[in-house]
Amino acid sequence: MDGAKIFIEATYLLASILFILGLKGMSHPDTARRGMHLAEFGMLMAIVGTLMHFEIVSYTWIIVGLLIGSTLGAAMGVWVPMTAMPQRTALSHAFGAFAAALVGIAEYYSYTHAFKPLAELSHLKMSAMGFEIMLGSLTTTGSLVAFGKLQGIVPGQPLVYRGQNIFNMSLLAVTVGLFIYLIFVPTAIIPFHVMLGLAFLFGILLVLPIGSADMPVVMSLLNSYAGLASAATGFVLSNNVLIIAGTLDGFSGFILSILMCRAMNRSITNVLFGAFGSGATAVLTEGEQGIMREVGLDDIATQLAYANKVVFVPGYGLATAQAQQAVRELANALEQRGVTVKYGIHPVAGRMPGHMNVLLAEANVPYSQLYELEQINPEFPSTDVAVVIGANDVVNPDARDNPQSPIAGMPILEVDHAKSVVVLKRGQGKGFSGLENPLFFKPVTGMLYGDAKDTLTKLVGAVQHA
Repeated sequence: MDGAKIFIEATYLLASILFILGLKGMSHPDTARRGMHLAEFGMLMAIVGTLMHFEIVSYTWIIVGLLIGSTLGAAMGVWVPMTAMPQRTALSHAFGAFAAALVGIAEYYSYTHAFKPLAELSHLKMSAMGFEIMLGSLTTTGSLVAFGKLQGIVPGQPLVYRGQNIFNMSLLAVTVGLFIYLIFVPTAIIPFHVMLGLAFLFGILLVLPIGSADMPVVMSLLNSYAGLASAATGFVLSNNVLIIAGTLDGFSGFILSILMCRAMNRSITNVLFGAFGSGATAVLTEGEQGIMREVGLDDIATQLAYANKVVFVPGYGLATAQAQQAVRELANALEQRGVTVKYGIHPVAGRMPGHMNVLLAEANVPYSQLYELEQINPEFPSTDVAVVIGANDVVNPDARDNPQSPIAGMPILEVDHAKSVVVLKRGQGKGFSGLENPLFFKPVTGMLYGDAKDTLTKLVGAVQHA
């Protein structure tokens, strides 16, 4: 038995070290792939150590779970397209949080139904258990609503009603109050079930009023919640690797949420309770009224072919059109003609943290060509053509020029300072925030309508023959 304990603790220690190294590796694109492999191997070690635990009385259901989970995971990894990666991530958050909640519920029932001595259920352990169940439950339903918004099952615009924030905060206060009550009266079965139901309900009501434009922050925050729920599970089960992994996941996700809020010049409370985009109206400054100027593909191909510097600005439209390979082919065609090509990446472009970086990495775009907002903005005045591919709010000059705009103060990619701007869009609709974009009406801007992948593919041929 001592040898088994030593082996388990050794595998847990190795797993914890690999998780830390994996997280460090993912801090830079050049080492991100290695970081992922280290984290994957760390999880394998954690599973191996857990399977050696002396409390396991039967492997039957464990093997069934391994087979089902591995099959589903492999299928999702192979068949889920890159365009659906945000939805896939939201589901992963839901699964992880639900697993944590189920563990907590099972552990609670083991004490209240005499499978374990009730005397061993201390205030500290009940605190961790209640926190795990409450946070895991609200994260489960919140992640499912986020999945629905990203998939288009639930409307992407904020769903709001009068007194919503007051009602939600009251609901949360009651849920937390029941949680505190259970710490001192753990055998109160009815309050436990009420707390569980309210936590599930609060998760739904928390995410419904958040618009799709804020999904990157929400995804990061839900990841943080799932991690903290897992850490609480570790305290309940006295499992060190769960405590370490959950804490790393929880706090890194929370820090990322704060950084992304700063990138939008907004607070987390504004993201969660501001219902951003629900009352958005089209606001154009003086002199920018007019129509969007449509341009022809051949004209744009000529501009690109004879430019000195071109900057591509990808947005969520790039993902929906699966156009990352096409933009890479166009960049190659331009580079063969001696054109300098760069990519301007906004930190909240897309529907999850790092969405554009992931897509461009899949297309083997060199990381050296990717520039963050602070790096690329000074280069736009010397840029001949800025090509905006499915981006809207992150290039909206109202954030800089219009103090009355809902996005006033949000740092943007200042593409309107380029000598010429080409916007690839499916149509004349607004972005997920529901805000009109004055960029599309500026004289410097030309609109190229159609599917981004098809348009970029045609531009490759046109540039090669220009």
